[in-house]
Parts: sequence; C-alpha cells; structure tokens
Amino acid sequence: QVQLVESGGGSVQAGGSLRLSCTASGGTASGGTFSDDAMAWFRQAPGKEREFVAGISSGDTTLYIERVKGRFTVSRENAKNTVYLQMNSLKPEDTSLYYCAARPSVVVAGKNAYPYWGQGTQVTVSS
Repeated sequence: QVQLVESGGGSVQAGGSLRLSCTASGGTASGGTFSDDAMAWFRQAPGKEREFVAGISSGDTTLYIERVKGRFTVSRENAKNTVYLQMNSLKPEDTSLYYCAARPSVVVAGKNAYPYWGQGTQVTVSS
C-alpha cells in the first residue's frame, strides 16, 4: 500500500517562501519504481473544493495552474522517493491544506485520477 507523507508546511508572511516535501513508501501507484509515478500537489481551503496546484510526470514534464506559474516549482528526487513544491512569493490566497497525490505515469489535473493521497500539510500566509 502506497503511503505518502507531506512535510514543510507552516505560517509565513505574504511574500515569503516555503518548501513542501512528500515522501512515498510501501509501494508505487504504477507498480514499478517511484520514478514511474506521476506526483501531484493539490490544496483545499475551508469550504472550497480540492484543487490541483502542480504536478510532475514520470518523464519530468511539469504542469501548473495559472495562478502559481512563476511562483511555485515542482520537482522530484527519485533516489529519495520524494517530490517537492517550492513556493515563493506566497500570497494570503495560497493559504490551504496541501496534499500530495500519486498516480501512474502522467500527471493530470483531475483529483479523481489519483488513487493515493497523503494526509496534508497546512500552509498559512498572513498579510
């Protein structure tokens, strides 16, 4: 069973930075190695739908929502079974619970395509 554990959340002021990490263990979504999985970051604010933020496919192709382009960077370190989300120039509207998710091969934006999820890490940005 794939287990995903996020870390790195916290409270920062607007304009600050945080780096989230998500480490996988116990297996992979693809049935191969971690490098064969697509890894994504979603976020959910209170009273709102969970939304796709960024993701990276098995071939290192990345995908971002427009609102975070130029501010957030997703990357992966396959030797550590870890995916990162570097968040710069944070805004109060980035405040959310951030989740890591895994699926085979290609990252997509639809949350229902991801069978494996972490428990989330809270990011709070104050103005």
